[in-house]
Amino acid sequence: MSSNNNLCTRELTIQNRLGLHARAAARLVELSRRFEAEMTVEKDGQSADAKSVVGLLSLECPIGTKVWIKAWGDDADQAVAAVAALIENRFGEE
Repeated sequence: MSSNNNLCTRELTIQNRLGLHARAAARLVELSRRFEAEMTVEKDGQSADAKSVVGLLSLECPIGTKVWIKAWGDDADQAVAAVAALIENRFGEE
């Protein structure tokens, strides 16, 4: 994880069997909305608002996909840590 001027980033791998599907995306959005920080999920140069289910689903992230979580704002570090834990925990599905 790196942090610079309230910008925090972390690279993660989608590990759950179904990838970033609708239920997993909804969990990520619900968690992201608890923070004031602006947050994006990026894959292969595409970026989506971490607070938008439709945006996240548009990234098409099957198992094994590498993504970058980027957040900026007062609680960016906590936001990235929370989302990273959710992803590393396979969205609580497995």
